[in-house]
Amino acid sequence: MPHRSPFPDVEIPDLPLHELVLAGAADRGDALALVDGAGPDGLRVTYAQLDTAVRRLAAGLAEWGLRKGDVLALFSPNTVAFPIVLYAASMCGATVTTVNSLYTVDEITAQLRDCGARVLVTVSPFLDRAAPAADAAGVDEVLVCDRAEGRRSILELMASTAPEPRVPIDPASDVVVLPYSSGTTGRAKGVMLTHRNIVANLVQTHSAVRLGPGETTVAVLPFFHMYGLTTLLNHPLHLGATVVVLPRFDLERFLAVIQEHRVTRASVAPPIVLALAKNPLVDRYDLSSLRTVLSAAAPLDQELAEAAARRVGCPVVQGYGMTELSPCSHVVPDHDEATPPGTVGKLVANTECRVVDPATGEDTDGVGELWIRGPQVMRGYLGRPEETDALVDRDGWLHTGDVGRVDDRGNFFVVDRLKELIKYKGYQVPPAELEAVLLSHPGIADAAVIGTAVDGEEVPKAFVVRSRDAADLDAGAVLAFVAERVAPHKKVRAVEFVDSIPKSAAGKILRRELRERERARTAG
Repeated sequence: MPHRSPFPDVEIPDLPLHELVLAGAADRGDALALVDGAGPDGLRVTYAQLDTAVRRLAAGLAEWGLRKGDVLALFSPNTVAFPIVLYAASMCGATVTTVNSLYTVDEITAQLRDCGARVLVTVSPFLDRAAPAADAAGVDEVLVCDRAEGRRSILELMASTAPEPRVPIDPASDVVVLPYSSGTTGRAKGVMLTHRNIVANLVQTHSAVRLGPGETTVAVLPFFHMYGLTTLLNHPLHLGATVVVLPRFDLERFLAVIQEHRVTRASVAPPIVLALAKNPLVDRYDLSSLRTVLSAAAPLDQELAEAAARRVGCPVVQGYGMTELSPCSHVVPDHDEATPPGTVGKLVANTECRVVDPATGEDTDGVGELWIRGPQVMRGYLGRPEETDALVDRDGWLHTGDVGRVDDRGNFFVVDRLKELIKYKGYQVPPAELEAVLLSHPGIADAAVIGTAVDGEEVPKAFVVRSRDAADLDAGAVLAFVAERVAPHKKVRAVEFVDSIPKSAAGKILRRELRERERARTAG
C-alpha cells in the first residue's frame, strides 16, 4: 500500500520556472535578493534589479539567437549572475545544462556534445577549460559573466535595447534544466527536468518549509547541483528571502557570513556538518541567528548531527531526494517538534512512496527499496529511453535504489542503498566511469571500483589487475593517472592490486563480493 504525504495536495501552477520565481520580484522593490558573500563589501542585488537584469539578458540572448529548444551550458561557480543567466535562458524557452565547476576539459566536452549545447556561459578563470571544451564540442560561442579579452560578456548582452522575448512554453513538456546525474549506476546522463517538474517541487515544499521575506540563507552548495539550485536559489527567491552567495566552501568565511548577515537557514552537506560539530573556529562566531540547518546530498550520521546541533544552537535535520526528483521527496518539517533521530523526514505534498521488498517486488512493512511517484519525477534521461524505463516504471514509480523504512507517523529513514554509486562528500562518483579511465592505462589489465570507508568518509577504491608487462606499476602511479583525467571529487583514493576481478557468468563485475572482502579486511 503506497504511503502518501501527510500534507494536503497543492495545486501546481501552470507556469514556466522564471514566471513563478520572479512573480513578485518587481513588487518587492529594494528588498535584497542576492548578496555576493565572498567579501564584506560584495555586490548586492535587489529584487527589482534582479527582475530587470533577467529581462534585459533574455532580450540580449534572444537577439544573439538563442531560441526555444536550444541548450545553454552554464559552467560557473556560485555567483550572483548564475540565477540571472538561468532565468533569462528560461524566458527564451531554452534549456540550461549546468556543468560541474570541477570538471576537466574532457568531461565538459562530453557533456556539451551529449546535450548539443549552442552556447557556453562561464567566468574568466574557467576559460582555460571552457574554451577548449567548447571548441571540441562545436559550441557556437563562449560568453563570460565578468570580463575577458576577446570574449563577449553577458553585461554587453544586457545592454541590448531589443524587446524581451515572448515565447510560448508548455510547462508540462518543455525542459528548462538539464543537470547531469549518474542515477543509480553508470555514466552521467542528462536529466530532463521540465518547468512543471521544478515548479511542482517548489510549491510541494511550502507546507513543510517556512521560508519567506525577512529570512536569509547562505548559498555554499554548488548551484550546478539540483540540491543547491532548488534549495538555495529557486526556493528562497520564489518566496522573497535573501540569498548570500559563496563561490566555494571556506569554513571561516561561511561562519563570518552567518554572523554578518544574520543568516536564519543553512542548507549543507555532511562534510560541513562535520566541521560545525568539531572545528574550533565555530566557537569564535555568533551563530545565534540560525533557526535550521538542513543536510542532504548524502547520509548524515545521527551522532554527528546532534553534536553539530549542540554547537550551533539549532536543529540539524535531514532531507532526501535525487536529481531525478527535481530534487526533493522528503524533508523534516520546520514545525515538527517530535522528529525522531535519523529521519530524512516526511513526504512532501502530492507525493507517494512505496517500500518494496527487492526480492519479491511486493510492498513491505519492514525495510525495502523506496519507490517515489509525484509531479517532481523527471521527464526522463536525454537520449536514453532504455535507462529511463529502467528507473521509472510504466506506472510512474521511480525506483530510487535506496533502502529505507517508515514509522507509524510517516517519518522515513534511509538505511542503505541498492545502487553502487559512491557518494564522496555529497558528490556522485560512478564506479563505471572510473573503471573506464583505469582500463585506458596500458599497464592495467582489469579493474573494479567500490566505495570504502576511510576516516568515516566513503571514498573510491580501485582493485587493479596489472598487465603482464607492468609488474612495476605501483599505487602512486595509478592514483596520479586517474587524478589527471577526472574532477577532484572523483579521484581514486586507494588502490589494491589483485590477481583477478570477480565477475558473473555474464561478465558483470561482482562489486558485492569486493565490498564483502573489504568489510572483512577492515573488521579484522
